[in-house]
Amino acid sequence: MSESASDPRVKHRRRRPAVSCTLCRKRKIRCNRDSPCSNCVRSKNPTCVYDASVQLPPRHSPDSPSQLLLLPSSLAGRSRSNSSIHSETSPGSTSHANSLQLLSSNSSSNRDFELEKLRSKVRQLEHQKSLPTQTESSSLVAVKQSTETTTSELAGTFHVQHESRPNDQPSRSRIVHDTRVFGQSHWSNGIIQFRDIFQAMEPNLRQQPSQAAASLQKCESLGRFIKTQRLPPWPTPLTSDSIPERSIADQLVECYLQSTETIYRILHIPTFQKEYESVWKSEYNNDTERARAIQVQLKLVLAIGAVSYDESFSLRPSALRWVYEAETWAAEPNMKLRDNMRYIQNSILLLIARELAGVGGDLMWVSTGSLVRTAMYMGLHRDPARLPNRSALDGEIHRRLWNTILELSLSASMSSGGPVLISLGDFDTVPPGNFDDDQLIIPAGSNGGAGPDQAGHHQQRPLPRLEGTWTETSVALALRHTFPLRLAIAKILNDLSASGTYEETLKLDAELRSTYKVLCQTLQSCQESSKTSGGKAGLSQFASGWVDFHMQRFLLALHSPFFGPGLKETTYAFSRKVVVETSVKIWRAAYPGVSSSSASQMSLDMTSPPDQNDSNRQQVNLLARLAICGSGSIRTVPLLAAVSIATELRTQLQEESTSLGPVSIRPDLLAVVHDAKAWTRKCLSVGETNVKAAMLYSLIAAQIDGLIQGLGKEDLAQFLIRASEKAGAEVLAILEQTAAGFSREGYSTGISSGISGAGTGSVDMNGAAGALYLDEMSLGSDVNGPSGGFMEGWDFMYQMPETIFGGGGVVDDGGMMHVEPTMGWMFPQETQH
Repeated sequence: MSESASDPRVKHRRRRPAVSCTLCRKRKIRCNRDSPCSNCVRSKNPTCVYDASVQLPPRHSPDSPSQLLLLPSSLAGRSRSNSSIHSETSPGSTSHANSLQLLSSNSSSNRDFELEKLRSKVRQLEHQKSLPTQTESSSLVAVKQSTETTTSELAGTFHVQHESRPNDQPSRSRIVHDTRVFGQSHWSNGIIQFRDIFQAMEPNLRQQPSQAAASLQKCESLGRFIKTQRLPPWPTPLTSDSIPERSIADQLVECYLQSTETIYRILHIPTFQKEYESVWKSEYNNDTERARAIQVQLKLVLAIGAVSYDESFSLRPSALRWVYEAETWAAEPNMKLRDNMRYIQNSILLLIARELAGVGGDLMWVSTGSLVRTAMYMGLHRDPARLPNRSALDGEIHRRLWNTILELSLSASMSSGGPVLISLGDFDTVPPGNFDDDQLIIPAGSNGGAGPDQAGHHQQRPLPRLEGTWTETSVALALRHTFPLRLAIAKILNDLSASGTYEETLKLDAELRSTYKVLCQTLQSCQESSKTSGGKAGLSQFASGWVDFHMQRFLLALHSPFFGPGLKETTYAFSRKVVVETSVKIWRAAYPGVSSSSASQMSLDMTSPPDQNDSNRQQVNLLARLAICGSGSIRTVPLLAAVSIATELRTQLQEESTSLGPVSIRPDLLAVVHDAKAWTRKCLSVGETNVKAAMLYSLIAAQIDGLIQGLGKEDLAQFLIRASEKAGAEVLAILEQTAAGFSREGYSTGISSGISGAGTGSVDMNGAAGALYLDEMSLGSDVNGPSGGFMEGWDFMYQMPETIFGGGGVVDDGGMMHVEPTMGWMFPQETQH
């Protein structure tokens, strides 16, 4: 042994293992020994590598359980041993034997370290892979979306959001107004095609006054006066004296059964008829919750039937009162007492009555969402076969109500342009069975097949009729088979995450046409079976017309996003053709007199109550009556169809303007434009108070006529101004006639028909209400109108009575009286009850 080795005073240099990464060792900087280390992270070093011959003991808290779990067992054990060595041995007494022990362990730990290094590399790659995804998604939102803002004193201010699509697809458009965003299925996407009308008129209106502004202000005041007279107070308690006499009530119930109940199965008709008879016999104590719920159900049925009762919607004030009574009943805090199927039935009827009567219709999408969640809370989204103790009647009512809720939810999404409130994975309730209602009548002493009866015998459940056999549920069942496809169309239109490519549109188009063909064959087969069996009446003309109207609506909405690009690019010419032909079909369904010459004949056909016409004629006209007298989608879809036809006609005229030959246009399309003008005035004559749609279609028809005459830009603007003045005078005369009727006949138009308690007495135009009306009319003397523009307040939804849901009015601004505009010209204002 050498002297140096035997001399204890000679200190041997300990060969410490290198624990820094290669980059830190090269730069001679301190390494925190993480993977990757902090220095590599700051310098964005893609790889933080440790020398394979060196172990990697943790720098921070080596005995921490969380750190030891990240290391192999051998490294974790070595970390503990190293910690004990450093804690028990002083720095000056470190022996050469300990260094040799650490070096000798390197070879045995190489494999474990390599495994840990691979794990670190995988974690690092996963982290780097997630970064580009976040960057790309943020760039889509920030870069690929643009907003077009249009501001005009005539049309107000609105924003059109354009989201560019990949592969040169047309951009998706959404309308933004105030705090609301409307998807592609909303009717406003078609109305904005004619915003150039107001932009052309605006410079001339600034230079010279127009009587159209004064007429619109007077119409607004008259509309408020009319609503004040026929709307009941809020809240309106439930009373029994507002039910009409028996003969009228029977006709209203029959109107409901012939229309709404043939499409949406809500009631079990034999049970409803039994309770209806009991109401007239006063067999129920009106103080009980069950009796009040039956009374609410009856009044909602009467309100829905009143919309199609006659041509003039003469029972509108009574229908509004019945809806208000039902809303007051529903607002009572008795949820525990109403946790049953009747409450769901009444909620569905209330939604339909509100939409048709025009009570708060803009909130239908919100109210439908509440109904969906209430139904789910009660378990309607689960099939009754999965729930205990359900009779055959209860199970079928369960399935029918859920099926109706699905249809209402989908319809509300299409009308509002909002996302669909439900998906196919949210429920497992199967479609209703092919039953007639009398098959589900429960015999006395039995429990409907839910278990043994009173005698201990098990009751056999009724069997549904064979597919293709006509029943009272055939229409609803046939539509249910198309629900998944219609749901997919609504999602591709209104969901933010939907791609909406043209290839997907064409695929859905082919599937929709194929599905609709099968639906028609199914209903035709059911119709033939009803004729051969000699049983109940089969498919009614109203049901067949409504099914066609409903399916064509989805086809129109599917191709509407490509209609605008199709006017300029041949790539989307198919969508252009589909939109035009589908719009013609929808318009003919809502307004059978396509040509103006046949409009008078249609009016004669619709003047009689249901029991005074033959069945075929009445069934044909029920849909047309609903379109004129009702509100909601039954009104806005035909209006959108007419706008699409006018857009096509205007494009044809602009394309033919460069031709040397005579202008050739489709006469049927031109007839629709002028019929829409007459149709909107018909809606005003039956009690509608919003004149904006009538004004718009008058301007559209005038623009078409001006283009046919070959007018220049300036001459066309003057032509439009004269048309607006003429239209303003015409609609004002209609509203003045309606307001005069309240002075002659009293508040309730149903008093002479035998309805008691429907009003509060007559209203004298010379009294306080008339003075208020005259004061508001005097505000229209300024023909220039308020600064907000005379087009403010245009609401094509024909809904929302402003007296209870909010709106504009006469405002005292520091001694200066002016009319405050309520909303943008084409968008309904946000409302609250």
